Amino acid sequence: MKIVKLKIKNWKGGYVLLETVFYILLFAILSIAVIDSLITMTKAFKETMIQSELMQGGNVMERISREVRQAYGINLITANSLKINTKDSDGVNKTVEFLLSGADIRLLENDVFTGNLNTSNVTITDINFTQINTLKGTAVKIFLTVKSNYDLQNRNETFYDTVVLRGDY
Repeated sequence: MKIVKLKIKNWKGGYVLLETVFYILLFAILSIAVIDSLITMTKAFKETMIQSELMQGGNVMERISREVRQAYGINLITANSLKINTKDSDGVNKTVEFLLSGADIRLLENDVFTGNLNTSNVTITDINFTQINTLKGTAVKIFLTVKSNYDLQNRNETFYDTVVLRGDY
């Protein structure tokens, strides 16, 4: 019986296969790490956007408070609307009204609609005006609740303020 020895001339072919598998695994691991980072950044960006939209309620509250602070009298107050008497920059009498209409707070000056105070990304879920009368003056207590239209968890942010009319302090 004759023993046949096979002579393998190219052992490099086996190494090429191992190197290819190694590089594919390395590429897969790096791809997973990059994709995970992108998903994490996207979630963080969305959360930041939602928090920013919720904080826009503070801008709405500041606008209402500023107008009430400059007013010299209350024309009409209900749970969801406030109409105040004030003056423009030239000293001419005017009325400013804040009215909850659907999911928006409408701003009316001299009974003419001038725009919504909130953006389209923010829903006003509740606003409540309460008049406070004391022996020393008049104030308005404001309660405002907002939510982001993009928040799947339906979180709300609530803002409170009590503002004394300028003629009363």
